[in-house]
Amino acid sequence: MNTLSAGRPNAPKADIAQLSAWEMGRHQPQPATIGLLCEFYGCTSEELGFDAGPTTSCAAAAPTAELLLRSGAVAQGPLTVGALEQRVDAARRSVDRTLAASTVSPAQLDMLDEQVLWAREQYVYTAPTPMLKVLLDHLTEVEDLAGQRQPAAVQVRLSELTAMLATLIADALMKLGHLPRSRSWYATARHAADDSGNGELRARVRAQAAMLPFYYGPLEAAVSLAREARIISRGRPSATAAFASAAEARALAKLGDAEGAETALRRAAVAFEQSGAGGFADNDAFGFPERRFRLYQSGTLTALGKTSQARRVQETALHLYPSKTGIDPALLSLESALCLAHDRSASEACQLAAATLLRVAPEHRPPIVEERAREIIGALPRGSESIRAAVDLREILALPPGQM
Repeated sequence: MNTLSAGRPNAPKADIAQLSAWEMGRHQPQPATIGLLCEFYGCTSEELGFDAGPTTSCAAAAPTAELLLRSGAVAQGPLTVGALEQRVDAARRSVDRTLAASTVSPAQLDMLDEQVLWAREQYVYTAPTPMLKVLLDHLTEVEDLAGQRQPAAVQVRLSELTAMLATLIADALMKLGHLPRSRSWYATARHAADDSGNGELRARVRAQAAMLPFYYGPLEAAVSLAREARIISRGRPSATAAFASAAEARALAKLGDAEGAETALRRAAVAFEQSGAGGFADNDAFGFPERRFRLYQSGTLTALGKTSQARRVQETALHLYPSKTGIDPALLSLESALCLAHDRSASEACQLAAATLLRVAPEHRPPIVEERAREIIGALPRGSESIRAAVDLREILALPPGQM
C-alpha cells in the first residue's frame, strides 16, 4: 500500500499503468475517482476527456484529493511527474476542442459573403429606407454567429462583413438625415474593421465616414478621417487609396486650403490611375469607379472656385451614370448650379437646381440633397435673392418630397 494513503483504505489509488489505461480510453474511472480527478486538476470531467458524471463526488472527496495519482510516480513538490503529464495532455485536448468549435460551415460563410455582396450592389440603385431593412436583416444573421465562439479565421470574416454592413447602414442614415445615429454606426463600422485586421477595409471605412462631417461638419473631422485612411493605404495603390485622397482634397478645398487640396487631388488622380480605373465594378457600393472619382473631383474644383473646370468634370461624370434620378447625379447637377451661382448666373443656377429637385424621385431626395440645394441659395449674388427663379426654388424646398 502507498504510504501516503496508509490509514485511508477507501482512498482511490492509481499507478502509471492505470493512468495510461485512462489516457488511452481502455478503461473509464469510477464516478468517485473522476470526481477526485476533477478536484485535483481543477477542471470538469469533459475537459479531462471523460463522459459527464456525478458532480457531487468532487466536494465529498476533497479531503483525499491530494492523495490521488501519487503512487508509482516520483514526487516533485506538490505535483508528481505523472500527474503533471496528465494535466498537460488534458489541457491540450481542451484547447483543441475549443479551437475546433464552430457553428459556421464553409458553405454558410460563403452564402453570407454572397448576400453582403448582393446588398453592396443593390445599395447603388436602391433608396436608403428600403435598403436599411435589408442591411439590418443581414447584420442580424452575421451577429448571431459572431456572438458565438468561432475559429479565428471565421471570426475575421464575420468582422469584415459586420464592418461592411455597418458602413452602409451609417451611409443610409446620413442620407436620411439621422446624423447622430449615422455617426454612431460609423464608429461601430470602424471598430469592426479594426477588429478584422484588414488594412484595406480599415481605410475604406474611414474614407467613407469622412462624408458625414464633409456635408454636416465639422470639416476638420472630414480631413482627419480621410487623411487617416490615406495613411493606412500608403504604399498600396488601390481604389481605396484614391478614394481617401479624393475625400481629403474635397474637404481641404471647402476649408479654403487651396494648396493642400490641389496636392491631395493630384495624389488621388495618380492612385486612381494605378488602381486600374477604380478596381471594382461600377455596381458595387464599395467600389470607386470613374464616376465617383469625378464626383469628388467636381466638388474639389467647385470649392476652389475653378468653375469652368468643374463644369466640364460634372458633364463628363453625368454621362457615366445610367440613371439621372439617383442621389449622386443629383449632387453633380446641384454642383453645376452652384458653379453658375458663383459665376453670377443667378436665374440659371436656380432653374437648374429646381429642375434637378423635381427630377429626383421622392425616395431619392433625402435631406443631403436638399442641403446642397440650399447652398445654392446662399451662394447667389447679392440682390438676386428675390428673383422669380430663387422664389420658386425656395418654394420647392419648402414642400415635402411627396408633394413635388
